[in-house]
Amino acid sequence: MNDLGNEILGKENKALGKKLTILVWIVTAAVLFLVGLMREVKIQLPQGVSFHFLPPLHAILNSAAALSLVMAIISIKKKDIINHQRWIYVAMGCSFIFLLSYVAYHFTTAETLYGDLDHNGLVSEEEKNEVGVMRTVYLSILLSHILLAALSLPFILLTFVYGFTSQIERHRKMAKKVFPVWLYVAVTGPIVYLLLQPYY
Repeated sequence: MNDLGNEILGKENKALGKKLTILVWIVTAAVLFLVGLMREVKIQLPQGVSFHFLPPLHAILNSAAALSLVMAIISIKKKDIINHQRWIYVAMGCSFIFLLSYVAYHFTTAETLYGDLDHNGLVSEEEKNEVGVMRTVYLSILLSHILLAALSLPFILLTFVYGFTSQIERHRKMAKKVFPVWLYVAVTGPIVYLLLQPYY
């Protein structure tokens, strides 16, 4: 690390890192609890109020996060630490807004099912046959997206914490593993939306 890098990043702060690590696991547990709960609990919105406009916003936020991650990796490969940090803040911001919006949407809106051509909330055998293999393709992408999003969440946050507290070696080591997974989750988000879009 050169002098400029040290000046930008500041001194390693392990004490703050430990406190933030505890917060990471609390946040992760809370998010996973809410995501699990939102499938079971539905909140009735006032008449005339609908969150049906949110899915395209989710796709936009995921796309913006993916673009920001690509820009962040390009920046750090150029040793442009300041722009790397800025792009990571943008990616984190987009992901945070997405998460809040996603939870609000699923707590208040019935789930849209791939292949539900008559929009009755069920996918009949006839509908499954009509959409064919694309339903399997969709479900494979969706399940990998959900599973990797859940598994990667604490590690994305920890990677951020290590960077924020200037624990650079730990940040680099974890980022190499976390980056491709986070990028995959961000890219598959809009793909899931585009595949599901005809059934909204």
